[in-house]
Amino acid sequence: IMSVFNSPPPNYSIEDITQLVEMQYGLIIQAEVLYSERDQNFLCSDSEKKFILKISNTDEDKNVLEMQNECMLHIHRVDPSLLTPLPIDEIKEYKGSYVRLVEYLEGQFLMDFDHHEELLTELGSFLGRLRTAMDGFDHAAGHRPFEWDIRFIDFIKDHKHTLDDNESLVDHFIHLYEKHVLPFENDLRKSMNHNDANTHNVMMNGRGEISGIIDFGDMIHTFTACEPAVCMAYIALEKNDPLADIQEVLKGFHDRYALTELELSKVVYLMCVRSCITLTMAAYRMKLFPENNYISVDNNQAFHFLLRMKNEDLESWSNALVDYCGA
Repeated sequence: IMSVFNSPPPNYSIEDITQLVEMQYGLIIQAEVLYSERDQNFLCSDSEKKFILKISNTDEDKNVLEMQNECMLHIHRVDPSLLTPLPIDEIKEYKGSYVRLVEYLEGQFLMDFDHHEELLTELGSFLGRLRTAMDGFDHAAGHRPFEWDIRFIDFIKDHKHTLDDNESLVDHFIHLYEKHVLPFENDLRKSMNHNDANTHNVMMNGRGEISGIIDFGDMIHTFTACEPAVCMAYIALEKNDPLADIQEVLKGFHDRYALTELELSKVVYLMCVRSCITLTMAAYRMKLFPENNYISVDNNQAFHFLLRMKNEDLESWSNALVDYCGA
């Protein structure tokens, strides 16, 4: 079955893009390529301002793009100072791909800042604020099976053979998920999540405060607790003491958007499954697209994190997180 993960991303040149923007939007621009996993993104600027041109994978569903646009507009209505790259025009079609212009958010990425304790708490609190703003938003396209959804463990099961010698590593965490999370599936709340709050997507303003979030491309209806779990999976990478860092994120989230004790207790398992998806997705797609270096961007870090976590008692981590959040 063709999907955005196994069909090649669009491959337009800067020249193509300047022509496209002039034809479709009547703007004369300069363009530069931005990195992307399965789409193609360009930073465009004219004499007045900058914006982002997004060219979707040919296998992307238009409903999914409409969901992203509608969600960003919903957030803007509910909490206007929470910045997202709002759509500038309607979705257009160009040579078999959907094309969108969205606002460019000024600022720096969270990845360029030192992740000290206060900033990690603020990050969790910001995600709680995002969760609050997205409450009440729903869309049919969010209720599809999706490879980056932690609940969709079939993706890992179907493609873990691409990991070769590391297949047993993801098996370990799938087993823990099936034992500790699956039996409680009906007791865990579900919601529409951004689902990709990594340090490349969270924006900081000139005052060093978290101001916004970009890239709603992995939005999905899943466990509410997956929102902090996804973020924690990225924050834990390359950290000497991941527990100290992730508990700040979770506490910040919980203080802003209260999770149940059950939800708090499951986050560590969700976090590890997310890293398993990172590992499996990279192995699967690197075999398909060996020339795309962006695919494996977090791969080695995720591998070392999971190796470490395999030797940890996740139940004791779970209890520590619940205690730290004061539940």
